[in-house]
Order: sequence, then structure tokens, then C-alpha cells
Amino acid sequence: MNWDDESDDRIVAAAADGEDTAVEAALRPKDLGEFVGQEKVRQQLDLVLKAARQRGATADHVLLSGAPGLGKTTLSMIIAAEMGAPIRITSGPAIQHAGDLAAILSSLQEGEVLFLDEIHRMSRPAEEMLYMAMEDFRVDVIVGKGPGATAIPLELPPFTLVGATTRAGLLPPPLRDRFGFTGHMEFYAPEELERVIHRSARLLDVEIDTAGAAEIAGRSRGTPRIANRLLRRVRDYAQVKADGVITREVAGTALQVYEVDARGLDRLDRAVLEALLKLFGGGPVGLSTLAVAVGEERETVEEVAEPFLVREGLLARTPRGRVATPAAWVHLGLVPPQPGGGGSSGQQGLFGA
Repeated sequence: MNWDDESDDRIVAAAADGEDTAVEAALRPKDLGEFVGQEKVRQQLDLVLKAARQRGATADHVLLSGAPGLGKTTLSMIIAAEMGAPIRITSGPAIQHAGDLAAILSSLQEGEVLFLDEIHRMSRPAEEMLYMAMEDFRVDVIVGKGPGATAIPLELPPFTLVGATTRAGLLPPPLRDRFGFTGHMEFYAPEELERVIHRSARLLDVEIDTAGAAEIAGRSRGTPRIANRLLRRVRDYAQVKADGVITREVAGTALQVYEVDARGLDRLDRAVLEALLKLFGGGPVGLSTLAVAVGEERETVEEVAEPFLVREGLLARTPRGRVATPAAWVHLGLVPPQPGGGGSSGQQGLFGA
């Protein structure tokens, strides 16, 4: 299991589900001026695209990295729109053979944007073919097998590749080096998410006040996709249980129903923290033991729950095991055990890894 496959039944999951895909199409900004947040990436990308337009050339290849839900797909569509070019969308897992990639590349039009999501999951043979296509706009198609095989060079029209990855470290250096522009997408600040929520509310014809948007933004884990999903769930609650207007009180009550607390933790996140604090005195405790305590798979705890808890400063990974931070005790309203006061926390490093 990896971050790309994060369980989609969690309302705070960053991965897109079927409903997200349908709604996001209507909510996506159409140009860089509408795009909220990512100021450095947006300004740098604006220069790259304007310069390419002035030269009358295709834009440099672009690599966008960052966690799911931060806007990589949206930016790829904006790049195509800004360049006045069509866009072709595919993903790394869909390209398992060099022939799959050759078929896509050979059908591209001049100036077309090829968006390759999860580029780090592309097969190695296809990856090696991509090197030549990006640099020389040419691929060698192998015809035949064995000693009689022949490489036929195929010229490609100039195109712009936009690669997106949640794990830039898995990309080999020869591939990374062929991108003319690399942008890293950061998590959003609460005030940026408030702007995202107000914009989405207008498009969804939802009435929301400033305090209501702030309440949702504070629980959205720095991710616009999660903010939009929470907005839709709060809208449903406001429509059924209130007068349709989203205020701070309505948003807080609605998200309590969906088990999303003030810092954006959901049931799984709190279960991990509660087990760590109440059963193991704050740790250190091995990952396997912690997973058993919450009734989840080891991979689920490590790859789904822990990244956000670590980023929020509520949990730390140490050589001896997982350890709760003072902020975790405060968040759950618990009092940490006093040093030398006994307890079993010192033994937990013996269990699991």
C-alpha cells in the first residue's frame, strides 16, 4: 500500500474518489489568475509560459511534485489552456510497456500537452523511451524479435510533457534532469484554503460566511481537495438540519457528525493517538504493536495515518518506536505520566519494529 492508494472511504483522504472527480471538473480554475495558493510555483510557471508564447515555441517540460489533492492536475490543464493547446491525460500505471508509450507519443499533435500522472510508477522500458522523446522528440520503434529486430526512428512533433508525482525521490536522475521546470506543491495555509472554499461555495451556489469558511479550512489538512469535500458535506448538513447557510456553528456541528475534529483528525488518526497515549503511555511503541492495538494493518497505520500526525507534530518516529509528542497529550485533553512514575511505556520498544 502507498500514499497514492490512500483509503478513499475516509472523508479526509487526499486521494480523489468518484464524486471528487466529477465535482472537481466544475470547480477547477481555468487560468493562473484564478488559481489560489502556490504563489512561488504559480509565478515561476507564469514566466515560463509567457516566455514560450513570446518565442512561439512549445513550453519546457514541467514536473510537479507534492502530496495528493494540491492541484497538480489542475495546473497541467491550466498549462494547456495558457498555451492554447489540447491536453492528453494518462498515468504511469497505465503505461506498462514501451509500446504503450510509443502509441501515445506518435499520436500527439504539435504543441500538445501530455499530462502523465503518477509518473514515478511508469515501467522502466517506457521510462527509457521517454528520455529520448523528451530530449530529441524522437523514439525508436523496435520491429521484429531476436537478432532480426530493427529499430526504426520515429520523429515526434514538439510537445510539452507535464509529469506529476507524489514521490519525486523515486524518479531516476536522468528523467528529472530532462524537465525544464520543476515545481514542488506545498500544503496550503488556512487563509489560502478559505479563499478556495469561498470560490467553491460561489460555484456551488452555497451561502457561507467568513467564520464558516475558516472553520472548514482549519480542518482541511492543508489540502484543497479535502476542503472542497468537507464543504460539500457541510452543505448537505446545512440544507437538512439548518437554514442552508454555513456558519461556524453549523460547520463545527456538521464535521463533528463526520468525526473530523478541530485539527482535521478523523477516527483513524485519533484511534492511533489514543492507543499510543492510553495503552502505551505515549511510547515508544513498535509499529506492529500499535497497528494491532487499533485493529488496522501495519501499512495502513504507517502510510495513511502517520504522515499527517507527524506533519502536525503529534507523533514522532524514533529508532525505538513511535512516540507521542506533548502536543498529542494536549490535543486529546490527557495528562502525560510523570517521569519516574512507573507505567509500562518503557517496555514498549521491545514489541514490533
